[in-house]
Amino acid sequence: MFTDSQRLAGLPADLVRHRNAAVHALVEGRIDAAAEALTEAMNRAPVQPELLRLQALVDLRCGRTEQGIGLLLQARAMRPEDPLIHDALGTAYEAVSDHMRARQSLFSACRLEPDNPGFWFNYANRLYEVGDNVGAMHAVDRVLKLDPRNTQGRGLFATLMMASGRNDQALDMYRSIVRDDPFRAGIVWWWLATMKPLPLSISDIDVMQRIFLDRSVLPKDRVPTGFALALTLENRGRIEEAFHVMQMAHALAREISPPYDLKRASTHQDDILAQFETRPAEAPNAQGREVLFVVSMPRSGSTLTEQILATHSQVDGGGELSDFLQVVTDESDREKMTFPDWVHSHSPEKWRLLGQRYLARTRRFRARKPRFTDKSLGNWLLTGAILSALPEARVIVVRRDPLETCLACYRYMITHAYTHSFADLAAVWRNFDRGVRFWQERYPDRVYVQHYEKLVANPEGQIRKLLEFCDLAFEEACLTFHETERFVTTPSATQVREPIRKDTARARKYGALLDPLRAELGLPPFTA
Repeated sequence: MFTDSQRLAGLPADLVRHRNAAVHALVEGRIDAAAEALTEAMNRAPVQPELLRLQALVDLRCGRTEQGIGLLLQARAMRPEDPLIHDALGTAYEAVSDHMRARQSLFSACRLEPDNPGFWFNYANRLYEVGDNVGAMHAVDRVLKLDPRNTQGRGLFATLMMASGRNDQALDMYRSIVRDDPFRAGIVWWWLATMKPLPLSISDIDVMQRIFLDRSVLPKDRVPTGFALALTLENRGRIEEAFHVMQMAHALAREISPPYDLKRASTHQDDILAQFETRPAEAPNAQGREVLFVVSMPRSGSTLTEQILATHSQVDGGGELSDFLQVVTDESDREKMTFPDWVHSHSPEKWRLLGQRYLARTRRFRARKPRFTDKSLGNWLLTGAILSALPEARVIVVRRDPLETCLACYRYMITHAYTHSFADLAAVWRNFDRGVRFWQERYPDRVYVQHYEKLVANPEGQIRKLLEFCDLAFEEACLTFHETERFVTTPSATQVREPIRKDTARARKYGALLDPLRAELGLPPFTA
């Protein structure tokens, strides 16, 4: 086990105090205080590995991800035996969607310190996030063997139970966690609030209010408790209270999250669309029929659409996969150019190989059925690359009313920083809308738009059209998709195990409270 004394070897006593102050500030979410504590230490010992690690964590929290990764790589080169550096690198790589390196780094931390339940939890959580539920369960078992009362491990275990449809077991575990330590069970309160029927009571509301208003509770627990409280208040018709709590939860989340860089995101999208104004070369052979990509904004009905497709006898549900983005990232490394700069320099053969790499990475989803879904929502931005590498693939864009979409993102605790403000939410919606219209215009036979409201209003008619686009024969079972048993790891896990509901629109309940959001979307104010 690598000890703290080893990390601090050679540092004078006053710099050790600065380091310890930075550690405490980071734990409490006080990023400015951590940065201040590190300033003098870094000036005097700029290449000390522990200080590099802590400075990297500050950079990551402030959105300076590439800078943070550089510092961590420098620290790892000097001290490869320190598992904390590998663990931090895993988080950093995930921030840039380099899922393979994230997974490798997190496992390296576990390998270096195999008796540390925290490292195993981070690894288990990463596996869960990328859809490797079997691997996540093995890793979380390791957590609970090392520390049977580990709150995070028990929570993830319950979440995996809920993902597989074992809601009663999940509920029992969640309840035991909040009974043991309600003030340090923020994510568990959140998962309880997403269950249906809602299992939270008036007395639970009182407890959550005390937790959320208690400034001594760490933000990592206050934020999810706040979102859970807001959903519970909304469920009981206390709309104005719910909205006020949401605003407070988002304000707190903004304090501890890297800011959303709208200009950078928009510029990146502009670069991609500009490269695909003229369609590039495509893989020469008919590959990609195996995969059905489902893309959308969050909370727009994509999980419902995937569940319908995964009910079909020819389709397996892959969930939110990171594989295509990883293939593009690896290709950029090989070309020593960022995406999309290499798009038009790629020959048909290079596109073919890129598609083959994706199909090799996702082979496991064709073990039982010939076709599968890939529901990585952000793939809408990569649609042109997908269809160049996999000409026979199909892309299903799920769209929902813009106001309902943005409200749904605002109501839920989603890790995307743009959900914390109405201005950013509306801007992201407009970028999404512009992007998918662009792809549909260029690939009308390969990009299909599924309108959520139309699906709710006419399930059978819309399901028939969806299956026809995917070149799948109609099957009655797709109408009873909620009876299909499979892992679902999104907040919609319980919803897709119910028949289609027609009461999911909520904007009207919030009335004029949403007028600032309506204004950002260019919509008229609320009329009762």
